Amino acid sequence: MRGLSWVSAFNDAASEMVYPLLPAFMVGSLGAPAAALGALDGAADLAASLLRFISGRLADNRVLRGPLVLFGYVVATVARPLIGFSHSATQVIGLRVADRFGKGLRSPARDAMLAESVPASMRGRAFGMHRSFDHAGAVVGSLVAWLLLERGMAPGAVIRGSLVPGLLAVAVLAWVLRRVGREEAPVVAEPSQPQEGSLAAPFWPAISMLTLVMVARLPETLLLLHLQRAGVAIVMIPLVWAGLHVVRSAVAYPAGRVVDAVGERGVVSASGGIAALGALLLAMGWAPGWQVVVFLATGVVTGIAEPAERSLIARLAPKGLGRAYGEAQALFGVAALAAGIGFGVLIDARGSSQALMVSAAASVAAVVGWMALDERR
Repeated sequence: MRGLSWVSAFNDAASEMVYPLLPAFMVGSLGAPAAALGALDGAADLAASLLRFISGRLADNRVLRGPLVLFGYVVATVARPLIGFSHSATQVIGLRVADRFGKGLRSPARDAMLAESVPASMRGRAFGMHRSFDHAGAVVGSLVAWLLLERGMAPGAVIRGSLVPGLLAVAVLAWVLRRVGREEAPVVAEPSQPQEGSLAAPFWPAISMLTLVMVARLPETLLLLHLQRAGVAIVMIPLVWAGLHVVRSAVAYPAGRVVDAVGERGVVSASGGIAALGALLLAMGWAPGWQVVVFLATGVVTGIAEPAERSLIARLAPKGLGRAYGEAQALFGVAALAAGIGFGVLIDARGSSQALMVSAAASVAAVVGWMALDERR
């Protein structure tokens, strides 16, 4: 569990040296239109989501889990720094898709390994620790990128430098997989498949409603756009982004302990309620400083939701854990892409404040639906 957490920390440090710089690199250095940025995230997320359908099924074979995770991280480690050598927006989009291809390949297998590495009563804490390390790595990567830019390094050079933490992630993963291979059996407190199919029926209704709670939130890229339009200086955006991950890292593990103690239902509801309140406060158009404070506070939403989401999938998995994670994450990705496009169109037509109001209302409705569904069960 701790080994995979360190792998995610190094990998996210590499990822966040790249992601915040893509707009400046594509639009500033390559002269690409703004529409290319939309194509970048859209194509990458769609590729990762669809791949999870396949990789999730493969991950139910325990022999394949290690190679899937390793190959997924290697693909991302190679693809990310190559973006810094790109000469066109098309090349950047292709390499970003390759990066997300690696994520789609590894995520179901990695989450299945995490779920089976601890007793069921500790899954919330396991995923909370993993997400805490992941976000801590994102903080480091964002700050390194900002520091290198401050010292005069070009965005392309910073992106190429992401190779270093990426290689560290692969090296740590190779060590973890060797150690796991020497163990006789994973630490599992209960079978990964439900007895007598009793959990098969609630899986998709619960996951579908959970998806609505998640996609009711405005995507983070659009929240950053809202901050910029509200008057936050562009040079401050990487630091604000790092601060968001500080909040997420701080709350993820305690949230995982809460999930283990009280279950996923209340934690998911709390995340949706906080998301609604945050969207409402951002829509009020306060001064830039207060907008940043509210934005940072919304880091609690993802920080507490992620351990609950992953624990819920493992608990309700009707078949193999790998397939459950693959299919659920694919649904999350496709729905998030559709919601992101919808919110983007709304912002272009009516402004970000209106989109935030819609997001707040959608979050409340999704939480009500989630609570009603769980009560019926």
